[in-house]
Amino acid sequence: MEYPVHVEGQFTVIALTGDVDLQQSPQARKQILHHVRASAHVLIDLSAVKYIDSSGVATLVEGFQLAREQGRVFGLAGVSDTAMQVLHLARLDKVFAIRSSITDWLQEPLER
Repeated sequence: MEYPVHVEGQFTVIALTGDVDLQQSPQARKQILHHVRASAHVLIDLSAVKYIDSSGVATLVEGFQLAREQGRVFGLAGVSDTAMQVLHLARLDKVFAIRSSITDWLQEPLER
């Protein structure tokens, strides 16, 4: 599955949808890492994610680490309640830069 990608301001936005699980996370990983390498800053829109498992979380962590190594922003937006529960249990809600929406990212200064 190809996830929708678009540019807003200085961000490349990747909209993950449905289940981000062992079956879907390889494609998500491929797209996320490609855009982290190719773009200035990447936002992951999680508003349409219904389920995320440890492989999906690992994909987000890998994107975050690569972006940090390159001095780029890697942020999460519109995190669904289900995804937030998983991030909270893994204590990653304190690691990732998370904002309520893409609009919030566009209106507030960047955090690196």
